[in-house]
Amino acid sequence: QVQLVESGGGLVQAGGSLRLSCAASGRTLNTYPMGWFRQAPGKERESVARITWNGNIAYYADSVKGRFAISRDNAKNTVYLQMSSLTPEDTAVYYCAADNVIDRLRTGLKVDYWGQGTQVTVSS
Repeated sequence: QVQLVESGGGLVQAGGSLRLSCAASGRTLNTYPMGWFRQAPGKERESVARITWNGNIAYYADSVKGRFAISRDNAKNTVYLQMSSLTPEDTAVYYCAADNVIDRLRTGLKVDYWGQGTQVTVSS
């Protein structure tokens, strides 16, 4: 049984930064692409960023390019999302995900593993 556990969410002022972490347990996901999604109240879930299994290639939603950075530490079975220059529009529940097909981490469909989510709130 794989578990993804996010941490690092919280309340931050606009312009601030946060780093989210997602630790995998139950099995190693070192060969899996991993990603981050978010869902704001009343909005659909959207893919924020995803990264290949070896960390060599990362993809970002246009809305976060240049502000967010995804990375991973396979030795720790952990993926990170460094978020900077945060705006109130970034307020959402952020979910970690893993799937062996990286495109599923863009669509959110048939994703193998999901975390429980962590709330990020950006005040103006």
